[in-house]
Amino acid sequence: MSFLDKVIEYESFDFEGFFSSVTSQNVQQSLFRDHLTVPDLLHLLSPRARDFLEPMAQKARNVTMQYFGRTIGLYAPLYISDYCANQCTYCGFNTHTTFKRNKLTPEQIDQEAAAIANTGIRHILVLTGEAPAKTPMTYLTVTMGILKKYFSSIALEMFPMDEDDYKTLIAAGADSLTIYQEVYNREIYRQVHPGGRKADYNWRLKTPERGARAGFRAVNIGALFGLGQPKVEAFMAGLHAKYLEQKFPDVEISLSLPRMTKAEGGIAPRHMLSDIDFVQVMLAWRLFMPRLGLTISTRESAAFRDRLIHLGATRYSAGSRTDVGGYSQNLDDSTVQFEVTDDRSVDQITRMIKESGFQPVFKDWEILR
Repeated sequence: MSFLDKVIEYESFDFEGFFSSVTSQNVQQSLFRDHLTVPDLLHLLSPRARDFLEPMAQKARNVTMQYFGRTIGLYAPLYISDYCANQCTYCGFNTHTTFKRNKLTPEQIDQEAAAIANTGIRHILVLTGEAPAKTPMTYLTVTMGILKKYFSSIALEMFPMDEDDYKTLIAAGADSLTIYQEVYNREIYRQVHPGGRKADYNWRLKTPERGARAGFRAVNIGALFGLGQPKVEAFMAGLHAKYLEQKFPDVEISLSLPRMTKAEGGIAPRHMLSDIDFVQVMLAWRLFMPRLGLTISTRESAAFRDRLIHLGATRYSAGSRTDVGGYSQNLDDSTVQFEVTDDRSVDQITRMIKESGFQPVFKDWEILR
């Protein structure tokens, strides 16, 4: 059974009716179960579970300590191109958004990499818009060759590729893949992706599996909260992560919780995910999948990220720039994909992590070159 079959199966599920029927006893039984089932995840995402956030948090902390210890991995994003042929209504890189597009040269990529590495960061996330004609495989393999001089781990967040292309990039130095479905509700997906390659829901949905088969050691997925009904999207993302974990037990699976922020040319969020719901989702995921990585980006405020460190988070971005050339190039008219809310430097994030009683981890993986 493919995960698309699961998506279709739950399209007829009465989430509202189920959530409204959940009792305190249901939540307590799920909370104290050693191995959670799919109904347990639904129980912990229900409105009734809000009354149990403190015991959920306590158990989530214990589970996280058991599997991850007191460590927080650090990474930085590197945007190398903002050319995009998609028409995503919520994104600043939308092809219809008028701004000067940029693509870094190999020399500029080297300068950006050096600037990031100088902060101590050794895990990099490389991003492009979805315009393969502008960032072909030759360009990407050259990029990998440059970055592996500076970083022990290279993750990709780019347009979906086939398995052979992923194998090529792995051979060139990449080891991890990030790919967000954005929204699991197929009708909303169609509405917010009216054109471009990204309009193909099924191709995108199967991307994590192609990446895992190709040999990525880690795959990170997620929904963009603000497009679909938050608790339903959280459930589907959790279900997707569980599906991948069971199908690819040797691959590290992680989830991100990006919330929509202001983007040039973007739409306002359809459904807000409040801070308390954000925490509930995070705790429910942690209890449902104890080995799951949980990534918190600089979309969230400094104060909020400081609190989340105690609730199961395992990976933070630091010193982030979301524009092409943002670390060293100072390009004219450079446009951000989304607004960074936590603009603290790597040193400041490192200090916060240590003061919270955790150990910042700059390097926990290295490919044998």
